[in-house]
This record gives sequence, C-alpha cells and structure tokens, in this order.
Amino acid sequence: MKQIVLLGATGYAGGLVLSALLGRGLRPVLAGSNPQKLAALAAAHGDLPFQVAAATDLASVRSLVGPGDVLITTVGPFQQLGVTVARAAAEQGAHYIDSTGEVDFSRLITSRHHQQAQAAGAVMLSAFGNDYVPGFLAAGHAIQEGGPEVQALEIGYFIDGSLNGGKGLSQGTRKTAAEGLLEPVLERSHGRLVRRRAGSRTQTFHAGGKRKAAVLASGTEVLYLTNDFPQVQSVAVYNGWFPSTSRIMPALALALSALRRTEIGTRAVKSILSRTVGPAGGPDADERSLTGARTVAIAKDSAGQTLAEVQVTGPNVYDLTGELMAWAAEKLARGEFANSGVISPIEAFGFDELVQGCRELGLVRTR
Repeated sequence: MKQIVLLGATGYAGGLVLSALLGRGLRPVLAGSNPQKLAALAAAHGDLPFQVAAATDLASVRSLVGPGDVLITTVGPFQQLGVTVARAAAEQGAHYIDSTGEVDFSRLITSRHHQQAQAAGAVMLSAFGNDYVPGFLAAGHAIQEGGPEVQALEIGYFIDGSLNGGKGLSQGTRKTAAEGLLEPVLERSHGRLVRRRAGSRTQTFHAGGKRKAAVLASGTEVLYLTNDFPQVQSVAVYNGWFPSTSRIMPALALALSALRRTEIGTRAVKSILSRTVGPAGGPDADERSLTGARTVAIAKDSAGQTLAEVQVTGPNVYDLTGELMAWAAEKLARGEFANSGVISPIEAFGFDELVQGCRELGLVRTR
C-alpha cells in the first residue's frame, strides 16, 4: 500500500479528513506550513509522521510524494493556493484528491494535467466531496433508470435541517459561496460549455417530500458527465441550500453583474461580501449532526420530458466530504481504480464501485 499525505492537516477540513483516515486504520503523513501545529497534531494522534510544506512552494510539495503515493489537499482558495499542489502531484506521478468547490480550478487542472497524469497512471480527483460526488451518484442512477433516451440532466443540491442562518457553514464554504456570486458559472448546453450568471435561473425540485427552489450554480458534473455518458448533451447544476432566498437570486445576480461593470461597484460588492466570511473554522460535531445532505438528479429526453428523477441522501456535508476523501485515498493507495487522468468519480472507480463505496459511508439512493 502506498503512502497517503494530507496537506492542510491542521485546518478545519483537514481535521475532518484526518479523522476519517484514522477511522479507516490509516496513518497518513501530515503536511502543512506550520511546524508547531503539525508536531502537536501528530503527537495527539500517536506520533504520526509529518513534514513541513507550503502550498505555493513547488519543491516542498514535490518532496511530499513519489509515484503512486496519494496527495490529499484541503488548502484553499484553490485558484490561489492549489495550482502548485496539483502541478507537484502531476509531475511526481502521484494520485491527487482535493476538496475544492471551485469548478474553474477543476477545469484548469484538467486542461493542464490530464494527459500527464494519464501517462503516469495516476488519478487526479478534483472536488471529491459533497462538491460534487453526490451529483455524479444521483446522475448515474437517473441515467440508468431513464435509459438511452436521456440527453439532459438537472442536478440540485440541498441541505436537510437548518444551517442556522449560515452559522452552520465553515469559513471556507462561506468564502467560496460569496466569491461564487461574483463569478459566472459553467453550464453544458447542447454539447457546449457556456458561461451564465450565477443565480440567474431558478429551478424547482422534489426534495425530501417538498418542492424546493434552487438557483443556477457551478458543478464539475458539467465537465465530466459527458465522458461517463456520451449521450448526455446538457447538464445544469443548481444550489438550494437557502431556498427562502432562491426566488430573489436572479434579480440579485443581475444587480451584482451591473455593479461589477464599474471599478467602484466591484470594490463595493467585494467589501460587502467579505463581511459574510466570518471567523475561521466551522461547525462542531453537534452542529453538524443537525443537518444532512440531499441531492436530486432529473434526467430528461431531447424534448424536455422527464424520464427519471432520483434522490440520494447522506450525512452532513462536512463529515461526508471527509469520509469520501478518505475512502478514495485508500482505494488509490491500494491501486484499486479503473482509469487514470484528471477524471470523474465514475471514471476513476466505475459506477457500481462508487455506489458501493458511498453506501458504506451512508450516501445512498432514497428515491
């Protein structure tokens, strides 16, 4: 079994991944930029090995892994802090897993490193957590049920329970969500990737026995699902975490877009949104236990008729992300994967294996 390295181990997301790895009986190498925090964390968990590395220092990240090792990174924002890490993994022929929700980052490393990783027999999994594994799982079930006539998918992400006005979110999630309001999102439309305003369109889904609204958002499903299922020509992803505000989001998105056309407006918008980021860290175990993850996939034919509608549910998004990354890391470290390159969860492990692995973690189809 190859070595697993966790970069960002002392952060909030890194701590959840570490707990999941330890729960699987694994002893990862802890990595980060603060030697004192690393040493204390390593000692607290039975003297785990650790190594100092900075996410923006190519040489230090390359020194963490060799061919076939697994590099997990939770260090974001990924557009600023993840590019060098992905490059280091690709150059070393190491497997790679990140926790980003930034789809443009996933697209970037696909364009830069897919062929390199494929040639090395390495797997690079971007956004391998609640962003966006449940969407692939739900989509796969919906396509299987809908059959060969499926040509379009609409995927909606929801939260069961209360986020307590945003207090149930980590700083990283709040920051990604705030920045996401300012950037266009990707949608696949009739075989082409196109950019739309974030939140510019609203869709309703049957979620948890209710009709819930969600707004147009980003998801790596638009990048990779057509590789898994070539007949699919259109993919759109929606976020319904805050259904009470979904109805006003198209107007808000338009207003933000108008403000950003001037330098003063852009600065004002960024200043306002920066105040929503809040303190470091994230919800504790008790707070996390109050919520669950729910994802809906609707499969349609070329005429827009619904052929299948599927739901998958799982534990809260933070524990789910940690468990998913730990599961994938163990699979890769053992050499248990189907294809290489910068690829989707389905391409990497096969759909049946993904279904089984998710079931073990409590992420299952419920309708």
